[in-house]
Amino acid sequence: MEEEETVEKLMQAVGEIAGISDYRNAYKRQFCNLSRRIKLLAPMFEELSDSQEPIPEEEAKTLVKLKDALVAAKELLRFGSDGSKICLVLEREKIMKRLQEITDQLEQALSEISFEKLDISDEVREQVELVHAQFKRAKERIDMPDTELYGDLSMVCNGSTEGNIDPVILQRLAEKLQLTTISELSQESFALHEMAAASSSADPGENTKKMLVLLQQIKDFMQSQNPQMGDPAISNVPANEKPKTPVIPEDFRCPISLELMNDPVIVATGQTYERSSIEKWLDAGHETCPKTQQKLTNTSLTPNYVLRSLIAQWCESNGIEPPKRPTRPSKPSPSSECTKIDALLQKLSSPNPDDQRSAAGELRLLAKRNTDNRVCIAEAGAIPLLVNLLYMQDPRTQEHAVTALLNLSICEENKGRIISTGAVPGIVHVLRKGCMEARENAAATLFSLSVIDEHKVMIGTSGAIPALVALLSEGSQRGKKDAATALFNLCIYQGNKERQSELASYQL
Repeated sequence: MEEEETVEKLMQAVGEIAGISDYRNAYKRQFCNLSRRIKLLAPMFEELSDSQEPIPEEEAKTLVKLKDALVAAKELLRFGSDGSKICLVLEREKIMKRLQEITDQLEQALSEISFEKLDISDEVREQVELVHAQFKRAKERIDMPDTELYGDLSMVCNGSTEGNIDPVILQRLAEKLQLTTISELSQESFALHEMAAASSSADPGENTKKMLVLLQQIKDFMQSQNPQMGDPAISNVPANEKPKTPVIPEDFRCPISLELMNDPVIVATGQTYERSSIEKWLDAGHETCPKTQQKLTNTSLTPNYVLRSLIAQWCESNGIEPPKRPTRPSKPSPSSECTKIDALLQKLSSPNPDDQRSAAGELRLLAKRNTDNRVCIAEAGAIPLLVNLLYMQDPRTQEHAVTALLNLSICEENKGRIISTGAVPGIVHVLRKGCMEARENAAATLFSLSVIDEHKVMIGTSGAIPALVALLSEGSQRGKKDAATALFNLCIYQGNKERQSELASYQL
């Protein structure tokens, strides 16, 4: 049983790694090589999963080591894809050390496997031995990323060059880091703020502050070179013909997007942000102020009329068209929302996996926003379609589906609808075999559904209890809390208390 779970986790880790792409420029070759070699191990895990032969004890222990190495590789590659480009370069010693450690782990685990004791074909064995040889060679060679880029960034971030950085260096940094458009700069700013939010410290840290200052300087430089940056109609106008734009005061910029604010709003900590940027931050599930990392006591957004007036005055005095506050309807009309939901349900029913994934993701966000959306989505017939996606192999689709059900379950009427569609086995399936984010959201969904007494019986008999206990030892702090709360709620029912014996074989 344990061997089967290990093989499943190995296959899951490789699948998740295969789904990571768009590696940041500085480490593109190193991360692509690591990802490619790992994906070549997939056929071995597939054959082990299909095999009827038991895995010898020693080989099973080695596969556990290999699983741990793959999980570490997945975390590094995910940071390489989603993390801050500036941070990746500045932290190159740590990144390369971690890459080398993971390479060592993978090589060591593969070297300990006796392939003749495993039920795999000769072709797969030869392929895995080739991958092992590649990892062995990679151990002996350190392939450092762009030295010039590292030198430029270190000098700018650690030196006293604020305000007088050589334009040649700024141009080189922008091009090598691929921070030449508003979209790329905003994405980098969001990544830096997320990195600060993930820190255990309440203070974003001096290094993060330096990186944000540098990012603003790169943005100022790029806008001075191309005031209409991102506008394809004039992006090719010669530099000497482009109008010069004054430097935007720092207080007028959104700390997230780094752009001049159109609709400044104040959050609970007193910090001001562009409304669309802070809404995106909150929609991503963050509960902290991006700038101070303080926990938000509430998520209300108060318009900053004084700052908006000052920005308008500054624009007028500098000959710039004042920013127009975007029109914001108080509530989308039910007809337009229902039309959108109907279109998403068609995509959800599509045989195209990409359509299913994107539709599930959009329904997840719509269900998060308000009660009207939750009712409309459920009444449109989305719940059975989302339940079907719980068994999809694509981890992202699975995560979107279970989180959409979680958001829908906030509405009391929808709890019964979800249960009546037979969703519980699918949710438990995700709780056991999904990626960590999906597993944690599955636990939260079971807690939400178990608020109703008769649901406790069905969930308790579904095999959810052992899976929730497993999450207690493997999940994040949030995941452990959701698992513990769900277990407590389930055990209010006497029949589930009697299943305590079922937990005896698990370590709490």
